[in-house]
Formats: sequence, structure tokens, C-alpha cells
Amino acid sequence: MSYPFGSLVFTPAIKALQERYGSRRQYAKREASGFPIEEIGPSEREFLSECDGFYMASIGASGWPCVQHRGGPRGFLKVVDDHTLAFADFKGNKQYISTGNLTTDDRVALILVDYPRQARLKILGHVTIVESDEAKQWIERVRDPDYEGVIERVFVIQVEAFDWNCQQHITPRFTEEQIRSVLAPVERRMQALEQENGTLKSELARLHVTGHPG
Repeated sequence: MSYPFGSLVFTPAIKALQERYGSRRQYAKREASGFPIEEIGPSEREFLSECDGFYMASIGASGWPCVQHRGGPRGFLKVVDDHTLAFADFKGNKQYISTGNLTTDDRVALILVDYPRQARLKILGHVTIVESDEAKQWIERVRDPDYEGVIERVFVIQVEAFDWNCQQHITPRFTEEQIRSVLAPVERRMQALEQENGTLKSELARLHVTGHPG
């Protein structure tokens, strides 16, 4: 199959629903296209370099899936090579749900959303958890010297498939940093106008006191 993501998630039940609701033909055509989507390319690398958070699903021994948020400095989900990602697992609330789940089932699903650009990327893979002395080399690869979070372990993901989702129903949202960047020229102009206004007020006050222009 030339659509790795579809080969992993399109079960017979899902294909039956696609057939029922009229989307099966387009996905079947993609599966037979002959252009496999399996390597992390320039578009994915750029997207990941700007990402400061994502949601990760794992499956526990009870059979229940659990979705956890992972965050960090922008670009903390590192591209190791065309098929591998890695990120620092920072110290949190000490529930260890994802870590525990992945010791019994190493499959993971990630969804990353760029709200300003209304883009989202889904990733499927197998995780290797690296801890203790073995993690030292990996920690140096994923560490951000400007970020104070404590790294407990490193998750290394062997990517099996990924897929870009449609833009529908993604409400644009912006971070404080992004808003400040857009407003910076306006704020500078406002400061200049305030200074100019203050100078004019001082000059008017002086003229009022002296009764003549100088």
C-alpha cells in the first residue's frame, strides 16, 4: 500500500464507513498512487521546528487509551533522521501514565496543531523510552539550554506513518509571543506619539505661562 497511514488505521469497519459515506474512492486512489508518504520531509521538519506542544495517545494494559499533553520550548520535538523523532519528557505531576502504558504497548499516536496557520499533523510510531545513564547522550541531543524544565527521560519515536489533516474546524489562536510580535510596531508608534504629545503639552504650558512664543 502506498499510503502507510491508511494501511495502519483504515480497518475493514472504517473502509465500510468510507464506502457508505462516499469517501472510499478518494482514499483507495491515494493508496494506489505509487507515491509512499513515509519519510519526514522539509514540510514536516519546518512544522515541527515551530511546534511547542502536542497531544500524545497511548494504550494501557486495561485497554483504555489515554491522551496526554506534552509541551516545551518551540521545536522540542526533534527530528533525528527521516524516520525518527525524539523529545525530552519533562518532570510533571508524577502520574507516569504515558511512560507506564508504553512499557506494555510501545505504539503511540501524536497530533500537532498549528492554530494560526490552521494546520495539523498526525503521527503514528513506536516508542523507545531512554532513561538513566543510557539517556545522557540523548538528553544532550534534545536539551534546550534556555529552558528550565527538568528532563526525566527521553522518548525516541520510530515513525511508521504520518498524515496531514484538513484545515476544517480549526479555530485560529495565537500565543502571547505571536500577538506581541504583531503589535510591536503599533506599540512603538504609540510610544512615539505619547512622547510627542508630552513635548507639545510642555510647550503649550510654557507658552501659557510666558504669554508669548519665546
